[in-house]
Amino acid sequence: MPLTIAMDGPVGAGKSTIADAVAQRLNILHLDTGAMYRAIGVGVMDRGGNIYNEEEVCALLEKELRVSVAYENGCQKTLLCGEDVSRRIRTQEAGTAASAVSRYARVRKAMVALQQDIAKKQSILMDGRDIGTVVLPNATVKIYLTASDEVRATRRMNQLREKGDETPFETILEEVRARDYQDMNREVTPLRRADDAILVDSSLLTFDETVQAILDIVEAHHAE
Repeated sequence: MPLTIAMDGPVGAGKSTIADAVAQRLNILHLDTGAMYRAIGVGVMDRGGNIYNEEEVCALLEKELRVSVAYENGCQKTLLCGEDVSRRIRTQEAGTAASAVSRYARVRKAMVALQQDIAKKQSILMDGRDIGTVVLPNATVKIYLTASDEVRATRRMNQLREKGDETPFETILEEVRARDYQDMNREVTPLRRADDAILVDSSLLTFDETVQAILDIVEAHHAE
């Protein structure tokens, strides 16, 4: 029986990098669902569309935008109309666009169907905002990964500094809190911890400690 791990949590919690490491240790695939919404947002902006106009976004998704994923040596490549956009979608702008377009019911319906189809085919660790509650409600293990606002903003700031982005900490903290509010209060599948999800707060944990904490949870589940 395939192993399915659902990992949810707010922006800046480190879900993607943590999930990558956990999946590698377990020798299963990792699907970063947020990358799919980022790709849609980038696709809409590339075409001069308005990410805040639901009809416009949905029309583009239905007529022009094809989002898919492929794996190369176990690493996810996010494709937009066949083009690998994995690097392009890792910007603040793409993140904002993802949060905007992911509010729309038709967008989420299309992406959830694709994500569920991928999960049927193999063992997988999937991370996002609604994995344990909507996409994989019967996942083998559910994790809710979080950290304090300040810690998440600091981590994001450090990532941006590595890219030469000098956005002030206060601005990043405001953006983190704004994203939290938007994600937790959207009408369609808001971010929330599934009732049976295990909380992992990484505020005081190192990267390796967080990875190990999740591996311990998975191992404990197998031992039951």
